[in-house]
Amino acid sequence: MTETVENVRPDYISEITDIITSDRSPKAVLAALEDYHENDIAQAFEALDPAARKKLCRICPAQMLAGIFEFIDEDNAGTYLVDMDIKKAADLVSELDTDTAVNILREVEKEKRSLIIELINPEIQKEIKLIASFDEDEIGSRMTTNCIIIGDGLTIKQAMTELISQAKDNDNISTLFVVDENEEFYGAIDLKDLITARSTDELSELIATSFPYVYATEDIGDCIERLKDYSESTIPVLDNSNKLLGVITAQSIIEAVDDEMGEDYARLAGLTAEEDLKEPLKDSMKKRLPWLLILLGLGIAVSSVVGVFEKVVAQLTLIMAFQSLILDMAGNVGTQSLAVTIRVLTDENLSFGQKLHLVGKEMRIGFFNGIILGGISFGLIGLYIMLFKGRPFGFAYAVSGCIGVSLLLAMIISSASGTLIPLFFKKIKVDPAVASGPLITTINDLVAVVTYYGMSWILLINVMGLSS
Repeated sequence: MTETVENVRPDYISEITDIITSDRSPKAVLAALEDYHENDIAQAFEALDPAARKKLCRICPAQMLAGIFEFIDEDNAGTYLVDMDIKKAADLVSELDTDTAVNILREVEKEKRSLIIELINPEIQKEIKLIASFDEDEIGSRMTTNCIIIGDGLTIKQAMTELISQAKDNDNISTLFVVDENEEFYGAIDLKDLITARSTDELSELIATSFPYVYATEDIGDCIERLKDYSESTIPVLDNSNKLLGVITAQSIIEAVDDEMGEDYARLAGLTAEEDLKEPLKDSMKKRLPWLLILLGLGIAVSSVVGVFEKVVAQLTLIMAFQSLILDMAGNVGTQSLAVTIRVLTDENLSFGQKLHLVGKEMRIGFFNGIILGGISFGLIGLYIMLFKGRPFGFAYAVSGCIGVSLLLAMIISSASGTLIPLFFKKIKVDPAVASGPLITTINDLVAVVTYYGMSWILLINVMGLSS
């Protein structure tokens, strides 16, 4: 008889915590920690109490701490940096990738940040200031200067010598970037091609001059799709004079994509920015309140429109029972179209014809879904009014017919608005995710109310002369 053995992942966090909090000597603790991945140590680091964290920071050399801090949430890393000895903090920042160092330093208060930067090597200071000069929404804020840069006039042997020399201080060596005599970006060389080249070969034969690149001042959201299209581990970042400033790594691209998705998700929920569990109540309220105020205004507009149709409701009170059906379906359809449109709009190369096709397609989907759902509503609601409200056949199906037609029209219009509104936002250079779910839903509520009560007034009261 065979026994099934379940593979259970070791509890590394507990193991690492026990090592750090033990009575072992600093050397013994350090030797034990070297057996664990930096990501596991980072998780344990955040679970430690302040005293144990300080102990670990004293024991670990700056290079090892930098590897750990690469896996710690940057918001928390700033707090941990402040708690360190100022010299150790400066040594740590010097060992970090420049983009990570900048992001962590942003979380440190100005006075302490200045003290840390003053103790850093002038060359690294210059790199940090360069990256910090870019806005957080610009791709330059995500780049690192950790890369190999060589001139285009070298021989194969000279290029190898330059690679070996720079590799001591840089670990992104899989691709070498080539600049001309003006330090303008010229192309890239794959490390494998350089290693396997003969000394008699020309360096120019190895240079890929069509290598992808981005400009440091480009908005992250605008170029992220372009970056995702390439499988390169590093992509060069240029200034507006085409000079090579640094590179953006695959890890930074993944983080940028994740951040963009997080921001879009927050906006779709009607938030001005992302939230987390540790965020203070006041900050969370500030992120939610702006959209809620806008939606309150739109909600009042919807209620006012219902008031305009007060006479319709007074003559035919039964229709009030089905208002929420029309409103909910219109909101749902609009949100579906919005989600599809925002996903499609990540492609920056969409032509006007393709956008027009998208609008037409969404409206067609709304139309055919509206026919199906309107037909179902017509049959079921008519039956409900006859059986449970005791109304005659003609009256019941006149009302349900009006509901079915209103549902069809509301779904078509909502599909259109769920597509056109984000397209409009994109056209005026505003993030289409701002056309959030709650906003679309409220606008579609307005559309649905006008459609439903308008159709009831025209068809049921004016044309058929029905009343309660």
